[in-house]
Parts: sequence; C-alpha cells; structure tokens
Amino acid sequence: MTDSDVDHAAVPVRLEVGSQAPDFMLPAAMPDGTETQISLASLLADGRKVVLYFYPAAMTPGCTTEACDFRDNLARLHTLGFTVLGVSKDPLTKLYRFIERDHLNFPLLSDPDLTVHKQYGAYGEKKLYGKKHIGVIRSTFAIDTNGQLTLARYNVRAKGHVDSLLKQLS
Repeated sequence: MTDSDVDHAAVPVRLEVGSQAPDFMLPAAMPDGTETQISLASLLADGRKVVLYFYPAAMTPGCTTEACDFRDNLARLHTLGFTVLGVSKDPLTKLYRFIERDHLNFPLLSDPDLTVHKQYGAYGEKKLYGKKHIGVIRSTFAIDTNGQLTLARYNVRAKGHVDSLLKQLS
C-alpha cells in the first residue's frame, strides 16, 4: 500500500496524556489457562492502574521480546500498582499457546476486529522499510485509577521498552 492508497480519514487519531482511556471489554487468555472477559471499567472500579500494550502478532520475534520483558518485570510493575494487559488481533487459541510457550504471567486480550486497537490509535498508518502501510502500531498506555492516560507511546521498540516505561512510571 502506498501513501496515495491510504485513506487518511480512516486513520485513527492518537490519544494523548490526559485523555480519557476508552473503555473496552475483551476476551482474555489467562496465565492459568482459563478464559474470562476483562473490561477497563471493572479494573478501574477495583482501584487498579493499568498498563495496556498493543502488539502486532503473538509468537513473532519482536512481540516475544516485548512480552518476555513485561513478564520479567511484572513484579516491578505490580509494586507501582499496575496491572499489565497485552492486546493483539490474535485468536484466543494462539494467545494460549503464546502464554504457555513463553511462560507469560499476565492476561492477553483478543481484539480480532481491531475495535479497541482503533479506539486507542494503535492501528493505522506506519512506515515499514520506507513504505507506508496500514497495520497494528506497537503502542503502550498507562491508565490511572480515574481512567486517564498518564502515558501514551506509539511506535515503541520491543527491546528495552519496559525499562524505559518503568523509569517514566516511577
């Protein structure tokens, strides 16, 4: 897809710090092998802060690096009061394989129709090898207990992302 093929009106607006985080309810693959529905509203009602990150595809090299980085730093994020949720367009069956293969210790949410991706601006125009494409934009958001964004990052690098995130959240 070239720049002239991109429908700019269809490209979602990116969220900014201070914006209200869009509510969602998505099916989740849990680390214990169970399935549940997770909504932002229920987490906020429980007084939780949330790190919500969007990644292109389970079990790909960059997404595995990022997920394992969150796994390895989950205790540090919990100490800061954050619940971590990963979101992709993958079906639950693939998310369960990802959790099991890489021993992930946080829920992975399935958004196959990209509705939540688009609400957060995590799906849209991006450059890949110098060409513009439409696809999932690796993005991370921190949401406070009032549902406001305290961090909104787009086009993040998978490697070293969580260390950078922790520095900003501390």
